[in-house]
Amino acid sequence: MPDFRLFGDEHVRQYEASDGQTGHDWNDTQILILRARGRKSGELRKVPLIYGRSGDDYLLVASKGGAPDHPGWYLNLQAHPEVEIQVWGEVLPVTARTASAEEKAELWPIMTAEWADYDSYQAKTERDIPLVILSPR
Repeated sequence: MPDFRLFGDEHVRQYEASDGQTGHDWNDTQILILRARGRKSGELRKVPLIYGRSGDDYLLVASKGGAPDHPGWYLNLQAHPEVEIQVWGEVLPVTARTASAEEKAELWPIMTAEWADYDSYQAKTERDIPLVILSPR
């Protein structure tokens, strides 16, 4: 069972304060901090997310635990794809895009290796869970 004592805003706070020494490694996976503008408010939002890698790109899954609607951070990326991520102590400018069906088929195993529950999340929802590719600018 995952340990959720470090989660949400507190996860972000500790990650940023320690350059990822606290919070990058989490429940046998790896976490980055997504820094994106709210699609409605325009305010900076910071979200800790599981990530994978494919070459120079970073990968995210917009699962929301298999909920019927997309997570807010994904909707924010659709509105404002030019964002930043923090990985350990490094802040990187990246451009976000949703993987095509072909790309998703190729990259999905990378993400299920990071978090096996992604398969069960996809099975419990009718929506196609997006896989997001973050490419360094």
